[in-house]
Amino acid sequence: MEILGYTAALVIGLSLGLIGGGGSILTVPVLVYLLGLSPVLSTAYSLFIVGSTSLVGAYKFYKKGLVSLKTALVFGLPSMAAVYVTRRFIVPAIPDSLFTVSGMLITKDIMLMLLFAGLMVFASISMIRKECESCGQEDSTTLPSSQKFNYAGILGEGLVVGTLTGLVGAGGGFLIIPALVLFSKLDMKLAVGTSLLIIAAKSLFGFLGDVSNYPIDWMFLLSFSALSVVGIFIGSYLSARIQANKLKTSFGWFVLVMGLYIMGKEIFFP
Repeated sequence: MEILGYTAALVIGLSLGLIGGGGSILTVPVLVYLLGLSPVLSTAYSLFIVGSTSLVGAYKFYKKGLVSLKTALVFGLPSMAAVYVTRRFIVPAIPDSLFTVSGMLITKDIMLMLLFAGLMVFASISMIRKECESCGQEDSTTLPSSQKFNYAGILGEGLVVGTLTGLVGAGGGFLIIPALVLFSKLDMKLAVGTSLLIIAAKSLFGFLGDVSNYPIDWMFLLSFSALSVVGIFIGSYLSARIQANKLKTSFGWFVLVMGLYIMGKEIFFP
């Protein structure tokens, strides 16, 4: 199982390199079910893994001129604040035992895994459908000449995404990219690159809120993250040889099945 867990680290980075997202949604299930970590600690570790891996991906996009630093700053600040507050104060304050439903005790761990599974289902839907067509954006690589921000929309979306990231430890790119297209008027390529930078910043900043709350196994965390980064470079190399759209759809179905499996396991076999 440990070998499978470390192999999955490569898959996480591979997905980010191939299709620009999706892999981070697998980090928590890998840490919980393959490597035996608690859900709470797994969400903390996931923030570091997702953040460091996304930072490498963002740098690769930045070198191609596909990152809007101004947009990342406007969207990232409220998101960073929300994820830090969530990890530093809200998650530790959640009681271990929450409530009972039909004789089944809902614990903090079960609640986090069910929330994460629900996020996986929504993420899978966004990967399965054709996002480019729904956004209606042209495939360009330049910023609008007079970019205007919907600050109210960006603030609200940033707070929501930051809070979700803090609770479940996932990057939330499937929420960020549509928000950047709608509220910041970015085309899809710029939205993907900018999203990676936002994910990196808020995930790593949120992880700072965990350092004083949990014992961190740095050797494990750095080695797992390093494998994920290697996966990004492999994925980037393969992306020129594989049709990313078809791969993204197949991966979306896989994430959907995984999300439904986690829901069933946590409800019927906690």
